[in-house]
Amino acid sequence: MTMSTFRSPARRVGFALGFLLLVCVSLGAREVLGMQQPATPQSLKPFWHVFAAYAVVIILVGGWAFSIARRLRDVERRLVD
Repeated sequence: MTMSTFRSPARRVGFALGFLLLVCVSLGAREVLGMQQPATPQSLKPFWHVFAAYAVVIILVGGWAFSIARRLRDVERRLVD
């Protein structure tokens, strides 16, 4: 990956959202919220739909940012020509 492709806004947003999701999942919801009680193995099982909804929203926002970056690049290209 070259440095110029990493500098696109859509990639930066995608990497930031992916990193944030990874950190939140790895730390666990209770530790992120400051609750230090150990979770039982099945405590988050009823909330799978919440995680799925957040994943869908993150993917949609990332796609939207990518779309905006692509359209902005096209406008800049037309202004230069």
